[in-house]
Amino acid sequence: MNSLNDSGMEEKRTLREFLIRVWPLLPAILYLVGFQIIVFIYLLSLSLTSGTGGHFPDFSTFGQVLTDQQFREALYNTTLFTLIGTPLELLAGLLFALLLYRSFYLRNIIRSLFLIPLALPALVTAMLVYVLFDYPGGHVNHFLLGNYPPLPQLFEHPISWRASHMTALGLSLAGKVWRDMPISMLILLAGLNSIDPELLDAAKTMGASLRQRFLRIIFPLILPSVSVVVLLRSVEMWKEFIFPFVLAGRYRFLGTLIDFYYNDTGNAHNAAAVAIIMVACIIGTTIILNKLLDLFKRGSVIS
Repeated sequence: MNSLNDSGMEEKRTLREFLIRVWPLLPAILYLVGFQIIVFIYLLSLSLTSGTGGHFPDFSTFGQVLTDQQFREALYNTTLFTLIGTPLELLAGLLFALLLYRSFYLRNIIRSLFLIPLALPALVTAMLVYVLFDYPGGHVNHFLLGNYPPLPQLFEHPISWRASHMTALGLSLAGKVWRDMPISMLILLAGLNSIDPELLDAAKTMGASLRQRFLRIIFPLILPSVSVVVLLRSVEMWKEFIFPFVLAGRYRFLGTLIDFYYNDTGNAHNAAAVAIIMVACIIGTTIILNKLLDLFKRGSVIS
């Protein structure tokens, strides 16, 4: 009898300990289930059906999307945006993090100034870039036409920046990198601050150059921070919507193509299929980047 009571009390104690451990994770679990898993399952089921009422699963929706020229252009634009934007955000964040790493006069004020882009909503930043490069009356065109004396005239006619594929892509990329650079900078700055200054002082005393100190000491030690930046920024680049929507216009990205299918054509099935393809691209990119970062960590790429 006592053994039964002891086992019952032990089970209650185990259950209580389990609840104490799980309780703080409950909001995250509810978020994942409610806003990730359920939404993904709904999108997947929507993409595997068609508006004609065919059988389930119906892969004809993916066939329509994959053969659509607009999807191919959107996939190309988004891939190019990700391949260029991710290293740009890493390099910009690393540059400013290195500038703020050393102590100098007014460093805290300058660091606060670098955080201003992050304080602005993405839509506000996109509209600022839109106004600056508007045609024909944007401030950049006024500057190039010499409308701000005593500045000289550089061009005879205003430039339609958003009419060209590459310039529209460049404006979207510039706005995205400028707005999100502080996030990369803060992550990398935290990694730099974790380095023991005595290591750098010892290397400098032994005659190591600045390049050697960066490649042999700084970069390997901040590699975890670099990994975080690369993974987070690549995901953000793949699913970017606001800057391409405002600045790229008719040059669609995967995010803006989903909006086009759903709102302009009323085809929720095609929109869901593009969303699933975007998720697959994000997962594939994450796997590839993890493999490459593992090679860096093992010293197979950087000796």
